[in-house]
Amino acid sequence: MGLRQLVSAAARYSVKVAKRKSGNVDSGWQEDAWKNFKTVPEVRFAGTWVGSAMGGATLIAGRRTDAGAIEPAPDDHLASQIVREIAGGPDGQSAMLEDFGPQLVVAGEGWLIIRPVIDETGEVDSYEWLVRSTREVSQKGAGKLVAEIDGEEVQIPPYDPDADQDPTAPIAIRVWKPSPDRHIEADSPVRSSLGLLEELQLLNAAVAAIARSRITGRGVLLVPKGTRFPTAPGQAGNAQDDVLEVFLEVASTAIREPDSAAATVPIILEVAAETISDIKWLSFESNFDELALKLREEAIRRFANGLEIPAEILLGLADANHWSAWAISAEAVRVGAVPRLQLVCHALTTRWLRPLLKDAEVEDADDWLVWYDTSQLRVQANRPQTALEAFNAGLISATAARRETGFDETDAPEARAPETPNTPEDTPDPADEETPSDVTALPVGETTSIPDTLPAAAVVPHPSLDAVDGLIWAALQTAGERLRNKPACPRSERARARDIQPAELHTLYPVEADMVDGWHLLDGAWVRVPEIARRYGLDPGCLTDVLDDYARALIAARLPHTYEDTMRVLHAPCLAVEAA
Repeated sequence: MGLRQLVSAAARYSVKVAKRKSGNVDSGWQEDAWKNFKTVPEVRFAGTWVGSAMGGATLIAGRRTDAGAIEPAPDDHLASQIVREIAGGPDGQSAMLEDFGPQLVVAGEGWLIIRPVIDETGEVDSYEWLVRSTREVSQKGAGKLVAEIDGEEVQIPPYDPDADQDPTAPIAIRVWKPSPDRHIEADSPVRSSLGLLEELQLLNAAVAAIARSRITGRGVLLVPKGTRFPTAPGQAGNAQDDVLEVFLEVASTAIREPDSAAATVPIILEVAAETISDIKWLSFESNFDELALKLREEAIRRFANGLEIPAEILLGLADANHWSAWAISAEAVRVGAVPRLQLVCHALTTRWLRPLLKDAEVEDADDWLVWYDTSQLRVQANRPQTALEAFNAGLISATAARRETGFDETDAPEARAPETPNTPEDTPDPADEETPSDVTALPVGETTSIPDTLPAAAVVPHPSLDAVDGLIWAALQTAGERLRNKPACPRSERARARDIQPAELHTLYPVEADMVDGWHLLDGAWVRVPEIARRYGLDPGCLTDVLDDYARALIAARLPHTYEDTMRVLHAPCLAVEAA
């Protein structure tokens, strides 16, 4: 989404805004939306999930290149300094972005209140950044915006560009997702689901009533009038217990506080003996009981489908494997968090960064913007699995694999001491041998470092080894030269990057998996593979795929290529490489 599409998504409270009649904006639905946030767990989950995803992003200063990419600003640029100070730094920025998640999912808008902190000399020392909902910020009369902060009402004066401004006065910025039919109004996925959520509330009430109802849940027990039970132990010989007393005594004994007997036993009625011959139990179960549960499940599913994030995020990922679960989470970040991050960044750009740059007389102030970086959020989601696959391919050590999957060296298996070869006559009978209980064998294929030797079948190098090693190195060399001019390598780092071997540049500057294609890092890298494959009797298509997958894995995992790894690459099943 470009900035041009977000022009109406942020506005500072100004004289022009203050003169607008409050009746021009339909915001009555937002009260119902917030009530659902408090009472419907699915609504709350959606808002907090998006907020958590937004909080994982990092704010940066940059500008858009002709190719459409965002080029980070140098660290010493004023724009970088201003962005670093937003909300007091990274921790405050994360909290601010996280707070905006529920605002934009539920009400479709929120207010950013920037309140100066005054020091002892009366000067502005810093700023307090607060996110407030539409219930906490309201316009009371012309030119009077009031924000509720810590239980107190704080008046925010309208901004007048033609008058001198009070630097100690708080600032209010409205951030909202415009409604497609009327941009001045906010829109959210909860707004279109209000009718569905009302239906869900009714179904919840129906299910609760079914669970609580004594008549529906326990029924009625009909007892012939005058029915008596035998004498209880300790009673006089001619004494008899009334059946009603027996039932209540049993129920009261079986269940104690806080549940009462009346809630767990049927209602007991005495009926004339001639009316019924035996004790009978009447159940008042209804077909609606089961239907209500199904209707509630369907209502939740429909709400999940309208949330602007994959429905599986709300409904659960139990049926998804690792790759599909990761893809779903990545898609949820792309469609759920990223558009809302763009709204917030646009507000910070147009109402904070650029005005400050213009006040400082920066010539190209309108070129700079506040942007977001979600690379850490995306990489962390897939990094453990990438580490496991890199370990299985022999690219990283077991120590690195344990680190990336959340384990430490205390979790490493104990190594078995090497055994001395025995002659056949000295080989003990396995039945007579006892294995010490304190010795744990290593799992198959696991070592504490990359093996120094290849499997026995690969001791003798394959004739294509040097040629394939050259192909890999040339591909990483090309990728590094292109990476040096991409946003992953900040402009301030490019002079240093020129002194680094291009084939190893990817180990220093992280690249998201999808940006390998986005930045064309490996385009044209494998044009000579078919020729070399035919020269050594290898499958051209298989070799191309294997090398491409290997290079991408190295770039994603930020690992260097080594000559020793080349033989492992050649042992891909589809190549069927044997020892020469």
